[in-house]
Amino acid sequence: MKNVLFVCTANLQRSPTAEKMFQGWDGLWEARSAGIMPDPEGKPLTQKLVDWADIILVMEHLQALYVRARFRRAAGKIHVLGIADRYYRDGPELKHELQKKVPPILEKY
Repeated sequence: MKNVLFVCTANLQRSPTAEKMFQGWDGLWEARSAGIMPDPEGKPLTQKLVDWADIILVMEHLQALYVRARFRRAAGKIHVLGIADRYYRDGPELKHELQKKVPPILEKY
């Protein structure tokens, strides 16, 4: 199995939705999620998660900058999805965006 880490800001809406959608995707991927500034209910981004990940999919450039600055070894693993913080957890619009943007990246690995 390969490991994909989804990162957003609070780990409340976008990254948990992506984790749920792509857990076990195509029988090849294990998924987890984290936030750079997690809500008390969210999971924080840690070195352990960064090391675990084969690929890190961040929602916006802000998260990419944060990950690169704090976890220098992660720079080559990061891909920006370009999904703004305007969606609700498990919402159909968010799922549509994720379904459109994530598989083409995972298929390259």
